[in-house]
Amino acid sequence: MMSIAAFRADLGDIPVEDHPRIVQQRSRDHYWYSPVLKEKLDHVTAEIVVSPRSNDEVKTVLAAAFRHGVAITPRGAGTGNYGQAMPLAGGAMLNLMQMDKVLEIKPDRVRAQAGAILEQMDHQTRAAVGGELRFHPSTYRMASIGGFIAGGSGGVGSVRWGGLRNLGSILGLKVITCEAEPRELDLEGEDILKVAHAYGTNGIIVEAEMPLTQAHDWVDMIVGFDDYIAATRFGQAVALQDGLLVKEVSSYAAPIPEAYFNRHKPYLKDGQAVVLLMVAPVAVPAMTLFINHHKGDLRYRSDTASAEELKRLPPVYELAWNHTTLRALKVDPSVTYLQTRYPSIAHLEKIIGILGDELPMHLEITRQDGIVTLSGLPLVRYTNEARLDEIVRIHEDNGCDVFNPHRYTLEEGGMKRTDQKQLAFKREADPKGMLNPGKMVAWENPDFDFTAGKAWLFDGLNPVHAA
Repeated sequence: MMSIAAFRADLGDIPVEDHPRIVQQRSRDHYWYSPVLKEKLDHVTAEIVVSPRSNDEVKTVLAAAFRHGVAITPRGAGTGNYGQAMPLAGGAMLNLMQMDKVLEIKPDRVRAQAGAILEQMDHQTRAAVGGELRFHPSTYRMASIGGFIAGGSGGVGSVRWGGLRNLGSILGLKVITCEAEPRELDLEGEDILKVAHAYGTNGIIVEAEMPLTQAHDWVDMIVGFDDYIAATRFGQAVALQDGLLVKEVSSYAAPIPEAYFNRHKPYLKDGQAVVLLMVAPVAVPAMTLFINHHKGDLRYRSDTASAEELKRLPPVYELAWNHTTLRALKVDPSVTYLQTRYPSIAHLEKIIGILGDELPMHLEITRQDGIVTLSGLPLVRYTNEARLDEIVRIHEDNGCDVFNPHRYTLEEGGMKRTDQKQLAFKREADPKGMLNPGKMVAWENPDFDFTAGKAWLFDGLNPVHAA
């Protein structure tokens, strides 16, 4: 039986928050991007928030959780979108944002505590060695390195560097186990994959070592095209140009830019599709040639903008990735999104032909295992869950992958199967299943049939169970 009072009594002077409104606020991430998750998770809240300041304090918290049967949900900045950081079983939120120090910077790598904010890490590495992280989410100014590793998959920079789970993208992690006597484990090499993108279900990430690449004063560009497929062909061609150093390439069908990119509206032309680019200064002259060659309409470039404009405008990465969805939701709360992958432009054209304006298209052009990939984050004009499932099915029937952002479990979100290494590591690092319960189907219900087409529902969300 869970005893919050006994748990709390064992924490000494570790900061604790129990004001219900603040606890509920800290129990939230961006799950509400999904109307399906909003309905399922809206009532979810922890009972207490604990904010350790050191590895030793994390161990104290986890030992107390193990002793008193208190569920622990780790949390960074709460910028995830799938309920990864939501406490499905109540218990305690483990807020790691007090542990925010950069511990060591070398010319080719940086080591930081889990709560270090990505933008702050880059400020320090740029000043020390002229380096920056290879890639980051669009929530760069807020997101923590621990949260990014536990819940993210890639982002701005993935057009050159691939994703977080690629070998070499994370150099080392320190995790703490949830046992009677919690251990500090230093993971390297293949062992990193046991906890990368595992939502903190099998160990609490407290430190991360990441590779650096050369920092640049990236130039933002917006390029207009009258036709969305022409825009995407241009974006794909940019990504294939090995000599053009870019950090972001993404394409957006009309009416996304004019409807949702409010502050950039003066630079946009109604009815145009756009490609957003982040270009290294050394590549700008070549990029302008390339844009002209592809008959693109260069609507905006940050290196010729005034200081006043730059102060007013967000960087283009804050129009990209899931910031696109966020901007759309601010204008039209009925919109949602999908995460998809189109094997070719022909596949993309087929889906657009079937779904049209029900699925305003947004693609992030990335690299996966050296191959330029069309990673979709299309908006969806949402009507109901049955139609959303049908849109997923239409993709799958036409050979396009869907990584479903309307599910809160690891397996249903894209893997469609259990990661056996992550499960085996959970047995070792969290034998009582106290860490982020409800997110790993294989732990909670090993017999669940992923081919049945049913969503898996955690018992703790069932009001009968809760009573």
